[in-house]
Amino acid sequence: MKLVVQLQLVPDAESARKLRESVERFNEAANWLAGIAFDQQISNKISLQKIAYQEVRERFGLSSQMACLCIHRVCEAYRRDKSKRPKFRTHSAMSHDIRTMSFKGIDRVSLLTLEGRVLVPFLLGSYQAERLPQRKGQCDLVLRKDGKWFLIVTIDVPEGTPIPVTDFIGVDMGIARVASTSDNAEGHCGKPVERIRRKHNVQRKRLQRKGTRGAKKKLVRVSGKEAKFRKHQNHCISKTIVESAKRTGRGIAIENLEGIRGRVTARGGDAQNKLSGWSFHQLAAFLSYKATLAGIPIVQVDPRNTSKTCSVCGHCERGNRKSQAEFVCKHCGFSAYADWNAARNIRALAVSCNAARTGQCRSGIRTPGS
Repeated sequence: MKLVVQLQLVPDAESARKLRESVERFNEAANWLAGIAFDQQISNKISLQKIAYQEVRERFGLSSQMACLCIHRVCEAYRRDKSKRPKFRTHSAMSHDIRTMSFKGIDRVSLLTLEGRVLVPFLLGSYQAERLPQRKGQCDLVLRKDGKWFLIVTIDVPEGTPIPVTDFIGVDMGIARVASTSDNAEGHCGKPVERIRRKHNVQRKRLQRKGTRGAKKKLVRVSGKEAKFRKHQNHCISKTIVESAKRTGRGIAIENLEGIRGRVTARGGDAQNKLSGWSFHQLAAFLSYKATLAGIPIVQVDPRNTSKTCSVCGHCERGNRKSQAEFVCKHCGFSAYADWNAARNIRALAVSCNAARTGQCRSGIRTPGS
């Protein structure tokens, strides 16, 4: 299983200058190569290398391996959409492989620049330290807007031994409650995320209206803070759910929300902003890879009617939803939080199909990625 580890580099002023110049020259060469690839419709790196390798080295001063990596990156970008010419920002990621990058000990990395190699220390947490020995393939050198340097490393880690399960934890994902499980009626409240979203939304609007040079600098500094906070919250929620499943020997059942943005409408600017900030895909991805590493089965079920069906008697009716937050069954009178009731239904669908999981059943159950 391939994962990505992010290492923060802490270069001195001279090393940072060399890295910056190398990244800028690399992307300058990539833009030039993109024009050749687009004009001549070349998406094969061997073919592009035969045509442009010598000239790209002479024109931009790249080393032989830098030129090869640059050609490879351009072909990958062009192959994704051949209808338009790829464009690379001045500080887009710069590719490295074992010929241009090597780790020296547990806290330093050697990177090739236009002026030779530089030895750069990096910050290493326990999570990265455990997984770094499984490094595989290329790495990307990234310079962020705030001036911080990062090395994005792809690693290959073994998947956990699958455990046999007969029961599941149902997970219903929403906005008011980021995730509600069939075990916990309270769920994981989305109020902290919503509070941060509103704060940054108001701040962005104010700075954009102001339009001064200082306001623009402030926009750059605060960009990404909301996404980072949401990502941290999703990591914490997914970790809690996976730990609970592992402790009790159960699998995890989630909704298949593919295409949900096209089916759900939101009226008003704030409602649209709230919907666009709904990070269900990220939470599902975090749950998927954490569960896979732990050997816990994770499946997706069809979410249709899970919010309108009573988890006690099975009665399905639109009127069962007394409000957005409250569920009251018209048939048996069962009442509960609507998200918790939906999570119980998701769990029941997964359990009912677990015995003969063929990929096609009433719930449309499937494993993520299938």
